[in-house]
Amino acid sequence: MVQRPFPQVERKPLPKGSDEYERKRSEIVQQLQDSIPPSLYLDQKIVEKPPLDVTEIPRTCGILTPEEITITEGYDANGLAHAIAERKYTAVAVATAFCKRAAIAHQLTCCLTDFFMEEAIESARKLDDYLATNGKTIGPLHGLPISVKEHMPIAGRKSSWGFMFTQAHTDTDALMVEVLRNAGAVFYCKTNQPQLIMHLESCSHVGRSLNPYNLNLTPGGSSGGEGALNALRGSVLGLGSDIGGSIRCPAGFCNIHGFKPTSYLLSNHGFLPGGFAAELNILATGGPMCRSLRDIELFMQILRGSEQHLRDPSIVPLPWSGLTTALPSRPIKLGIMTTDGHITPQPPVLRALEWARARLAACPLAQNFDLKPFMPYKSGDAHRLIHQMYWPDGPGHARDPMSIHGEPELPLTTWGLRNVTKALDGTEINAQRWTRNEFRRVFVEDWNAQDVDFVICPVFVGPACEHDTAKYWNYTTLWNFVDYPAVVMPTPVKAKGKGEEGYVEGWKPLSEDDGEVRKMWDEGDFVGAPVALQIVARKYGDNELIAAVGKLEEALGFGVDGTLPVLE
Repeated sequence: MVQRPFPQVERKPLPKGSDEYERKRSEIVQQLQDSIPPSLYLDQKIVEKPPLDVTEIPRTCGILTPEEITITEGYDANGLAHAIAERKYTAVAVATAFCKRAAIAHQLTCCLTDFFMEEAIESARKLDDYLATNGKTIGPLHGLPISVKEHMPIAGRKSSWGFMFTQAHTDTDALMVEVLRNAGAVFYCKTNQPQLIMHLESCSHVGRSLNPYNLNLTPGGSSGGEGALNALRGSVLGLGSDIGGSIRCPAGFCNIHGFKPTSYLLSNHGFLPGGFAAELNILATGGPMCRSLRDIELFMQILRGSEQHLRDPSIVPLPWSGLTTALPSRPIKLGIMTTDGHITPQPPVLRALEWARARLAACPLAQNFDLKPFMPYKSGDAHRLIHQMYWPDGPGHARDPMSIHGEPELPLTTWGLRNVTKALDGTEINAQRWTRNEFRRVFVEDWNAQDVDFVICPVFVGPACEHDTAKYWNYTTLWNFVDYPAVVMPTPVKAKGKGEEGYVEGWKPLSEDDGEVRKMWDEGDFVGAPVALQIVARKYGDNELIAAVGKLEEALGFGVDGTLPVLE
């Protein structure tokens, strides 16, 4: 019997590279497709004519058993880890369920770059044997499946670092992966990222990832594969990284929780061989993408409790208290940022902010919050400066290898490098650092003058955007530039159909960029795209931030497992 072709939903095609590049790319894609058993293939009719919103397909396609649907949909990471520890489910049953659901998710959204079901089930079987023999779990993540962004090494698997030609076998885990493995995690897949790992889109040599809520939109980037996989419940906890919004953007576009900590609270050891020149001035960090705030807490407890600083001397060994952190015995001063002064958010985002404001003001816990307007200091300048600082080694570092290997330059790579003309010398890089530090000093003075503890603000200029249009990072890069921690919190707000909502009468652009964002709105159709919000604290205020978001979610009506409040 001839096996039918792999069923893959596709939207906007990828640019073509050289013949050799396309040959190698086809081999990599074929290897990934061959790793997914034909028994997990979706009906071809679904792939040929999928609905715009595919979030119901994993539940209804007939591939998952009722128990597997419950395992993948009925728990956050905390709840599922507890169910495994209580022997309600075996680790093998859980790994099987998530592997099957991840395979479905990939066919719908092209979210994976690697899939290793047999290896995951074997790891899970060993954990089941350990629990049966010892009567206890191996650690707090015993049997919990965790997905991992493509560039983060997993021992025995391949990784790539922003270009196809960088793909290589890795013999050891990244330190973060090692810590999670020692806590009992089961690894089963790696997820898509973009060229350069520097787009708020996830389009790579493996393919273009799609947003499960609207296939014509991006799931974000650069951890967009994680976002799409989590949204389709093919992962309960995933690893992302963030230097300009790469955790928060896909978390926001896919309506899940995400956390960008202050730099050097979590180890990046092993993430990028040879490092990344941008980190001479702008620091990246890893972080969780998950279903609930308490999952962020669990993740941070494990990483911060692992004494990373004894293995990675860059780590700042501050104690972790998270949700148990004592906040001041007065109302939380919450700044509400409806604009950054450079770009006015599109209508659904303003509606989500108003939903949060109104609900906080009217809820039984309203007395616990002092709501006030907040305007950040010169956000437009921060956006301009950070994009200069991302490329101190010049455009050739990216373009020369692509040219040599015949890899096509993607549109958002061209956009990101548009103002990069040369490599900088040490004096010029030092001048950038002085400018950055001076900006941070004035920024904190301005924050103090506005007298806020935390800020709630957009994640992006709009809901999830159309493919190849994620150009305006203002609402995430600002917080990378000043190195402030931020949590993304999902909401029940979604974009309405085209023509059902719009800009206020008399709107005037704040900048040229603002005009372009308005044009994106007028020309696009974002129906069904969810809108999440971002809550930010001062640098090293990570513990206080988690505690404050806990208070916010309680007041807004979230379940402890991340269940969304009903939109009224």
